[in-house]
Amino acid sequence: MMRTIKQLLAVIGPGIFAIGYTIGTGSVTSMAKAGSQYGLQLLWVLVLSCLFSGVLMEAYGRMAAVTGDTALHAVKRHLPFGRTLAILILLGVVTAQYTCLGGILTLSSGAIYETLGLFVPSLPKESYAATLGIAVVLIALIYGLLMIGRYSFFEKVLAFFVMLMGLTFLISMFVVWPSPAILRQALVPSIPDEPGALLMIAAFVGTTMAAPTFVTRPLLLKEKGVDVAGLKQQTLDAVVSASLMFVISGSIMVVAAGALYAHGRDIVNILDMVHTLEPVAGKFAVALFMAGTLSAGLSSIFPILMVGPLLISDYRVGRMEPRSRAFRQLCLAAAGFGLIVPALGGRNPVAVTVMAQISNVFVLPLAVAVIIALVNRRALMGKHRAGPLLNAGLALAGLFACIIAATGLRALLEAWLG
Repeated sequence: MMRTIKQLLAVIGPGIFAIGYTIGTGSVTSMAKAGSQYGLQLLWVLVLSCLFSGVLMEAYGRMAAVTGDTALHAVKRHLPFGRTLAILILLGVVTAQYTCLGGILTLSSGAIYETLGLFVPSLPKESYAATLGIAVVLIALIYGLLMIGRYSFFEKVLAFFVMLMGLTFLISMFVVWPSPAILRQALVPSIPDEPGALLMIAAFVGTTMAAPTFVTRPLLLKEKGVDVAGLKQQTLDAVVSASLMFVISGSIMVVAAGALYAHGRDIVNILDMVHTLEPVAGKFAVALFMAGTLSAGLSSIFPILMVGPLLISDYRVGRMEPRSRAFRQLCLAAAGFGLIVPALGGRNPVAVTVMAQISNVFVLPLAVAVIIALVNRRALMGKHRAGPLLNAGLALAGLFACIIAATGLRALLEAWLG
């Protein structure tokens, strides 16, 4: 059994980080919220997001395997205005991910506190100090584990959390399989004519087509020693990763559609999501929800804390430096930044988490544009430069990214201005 797990990790190691970046508490919340509110009407958005995410992972991975270079380092060296472009991507990705970290900590700490309230009725309904304290403990625990500083260790921890999270929601999906009427919604792409639909679409893409998924990929492939001889392996990794993203995210939406949308329920408060698991777990639904939510949260917090140090290392020297003093200090700074949102006392963790996911979409067009330029440079890629199929996929991904970035901006303006 352990040998099989090790073989699987050898194939999809960097993909585990991709799943960690894309499927976290924010994804669980966004998918569950969409499923409970719109059924499966937005499944087409998830399909496109995962498809284009796979295309971008393949493109960034191919560039890394062929050149031995990393994303920002390659942008800096080989493209006009490369330094400026690389810095813009770095700032865009880091800002978006640290914003998401605040949302994840707010929701995770709120979920733990609300769950404790079920077993200790004397606890007040809300407690700023308690939820902030829980957030501090969570981030301190993750930071402590990061200090071990070995990529293989990060891989194993993430693999455990991702597996636990996936099993939790997959089992639930088969128990609360939606009716044929709800399933038919998935066959007809549409945008619900309801308030908040555009917000949800942008959040979907922000959480499943997140730029760190592919921008950090070359660095992780380089750490594993993948070169041009491993092109097929990295392609398989990209396909498996994108497929797992769709299966896990889709299962959450299906569970919410079957357990909540079918009965006219929506998700407003954190523990409303417990209802998605009641059909399979009964009185153990709360425990199962906590396992899934915390697994999702922890699987995202790990790579998010690392994204700043990783990309700065990428830009500076083109390699991963997890044992360096700067790496540890930057992770600590990220942990402190992530506590800002819980410290401000977000009143509606569900809304905060969904809104935070949208911040990811604004750097997407630039991340797509630079990889199109890199994988089409004959001097850089030689015979392995992008062919018609990959270029078509990248062009569609770029168009999709621009549309979603505009949609996200419009949705945020509508939410803020009413």
